[in-house]
This record gives sequence, structure tokens and C-alpha cells, in this order.
Amino acid sequence: MSLAPRAVLVHRTTEYEELVARHCTHGQAAFFLASRGRDMAEVAERHRRTRRALAEVASAVPPAWRQARVERADLDRFLFAPEDVVVVVGQDGLVANVAKYLDGQPVIGIDSDPGRNPGVLVRHRPQRAAVLLASVTATATGADELTMVEAVADDTQRLVALNEIYLGSAGHQTARYRLGLEDDGGVVEVQASSGVLVGTGTGATGWLRSVWQERGGRLPLPAPTEDRLLWFVREAWPSPATGTALVAGELTASAALTLTVESDRLIAFGDGIEADALELTWGQTVRVGTCARRLRLVG
Repeated sequence: MSLAPRAVLVHRTTEYEELVARHCTHGQAAFFLASRGRDMAEVAERHRRTRRALAEVASAVPPAWRQARVERADLDRFLFAPEDVVVVVGQDGLVANVAKYLDGQPVIGIDSDPGRNPGVLVRHRPQRAAVLLASVTATATGADELTMVEAVADDTQRLVALNEIYLGSAGHQTARYRLGLEDDGGVVEVQASSGVLVGTGTGATGWLRSVWQERGGRLPLPAPTEDRLLWFVREAWPSPATGTALVAGELTASAALTLTVESDRLIAFGDGIEADALELTWGQTVRVGTCARRLRLVG
């Protein structure tokens, strides 16, 4: 007999909770904020809105379903199951945080604080939760299959991200490596730069877009569901030993960018989470391209 679906509510600690945990009491946290020109009342109200949204979504879960909650900091220790329906209650970035831990489970993004979030990935209000949960298991339920990017090192380390992957120095200092396009006749370029950014159409609303604008927007940005990535080398340095010919491009579904490390230590991290990074040492090669997995985001 098949298991009933499980609604997994993903959330994060609010700024109010972090402040009280750091300063021990509401009053001390309020004094700290006031000394820096901020109002505790506004922070507390946003906390209440977030908790109300989480409670409303939890109460909308069908009675026959199972239910679980996971905080952002615990995502790497939580075991998602195939029958899970993931409900992200929070900011757009929280959807990106959970994406790499999933494998085909539908995701519903609930905006806990409308007006503060762009709503690119958290597309729904808490009041819609009951309708969305009731329909999400139907075969006709529509979901956008968002393209993801992955980096695979030659020692089998693997990293998946929804927005972008950064490869470079942990301190964003000069990274030295050899860069090439797979199946490009073995042509590579030795580079010294601030790192390489490879992003998706979803990432084109964030960090990738800022680099794209800086470069004049010559390459068309991919759509979130398009099997195409853009890559940019940040601040490549020209010298007798390093070049600047390969600084931007696009990768189709079958293409990949290869980077061979020529520094003592480089890292690769996804979606801005540097704490969860691949460690790369001298001589290692990492391959970056589109990921076979997709994020199923309920529209």
C-alpha cells in the first residue's frame, strides 16, 4: 500500500529570533537595534507575519497527509522522500537553498512577507496553500521544470545549484586555473581572475544578471526552463602567462565548461552558500554544465 503524501514545510529562522538568541532578551535586542537607528517593532512585526504564514500553511495540509518541518540550517541533514510535497514558506532564496536536496518532488513557494520579496520563486500567498496542496498530486497539475547547474570534480565530488555556481578562491582573491570548453579540440587558456560564474535562467534575476549587465548584455539571458547556461570570468588579468580571450559564453544542454586548478586551493559553491563548497586542489579538474535533474516548481 502506497504511503500518503508528506508535506514538508521548509522555513528559516527570522531576524527577530536571531536577534533575541544573540542578545538573550527582547529588550536587549531592541536596545541594540535602537543604537543603530533601527526599530524593533518592524522586525517583530515581520516575525509575526512569517509565523502566521507558517501556521496558516500547516493548517491547510490535508488531514490524511503526514507533515514535517525543516529549518534551513538543517536541510543537509534532512532526508526527503519521493512522495514528499515540499512547501517553502519564506523568501525566494529559500527555494534555491532546498532545490539541490530534491529529486523531482513538487515545490510550492509561499511568500511569507509580500512586498519584500520579488516573488520569482515564492509565487503564492498563504491563503492559496489549501487549493495548491489539494491539487498538487493530480497528474494534470502544472509545474515549471526549472533548469539547474552542476559541477562535477574528477574525484566524484558533485555540487548542484538552482541559480549559479561560483568557482574561484575562497577569499575572492586571484584564482589561477586553465579554462576550456569540452569538445573544443583541447583548446584551453591559462587565466588569473576573481573566479568564474556559471548561471541558469533562474539565476538571471540575481548575481548572474549583474555580471551580464556589466558586460553590456551581449548574450541573451536564458529563460528559467531553458536548457542553456551563461558563464562569465570575473576580472580576468592579462599577462605574459595568462590570457583574457575566454571570458564569457553560453552552454547548451550537451556542452560543458572545464576548469583545471593551478592554485593550492580553489572552491566551488552554489547559490551563495560558501559554507557548503567543493574543495579543489592543484591539478584537479571540474566540469560544469546543465544538470539532468530539474526543480519542479508549482506555478
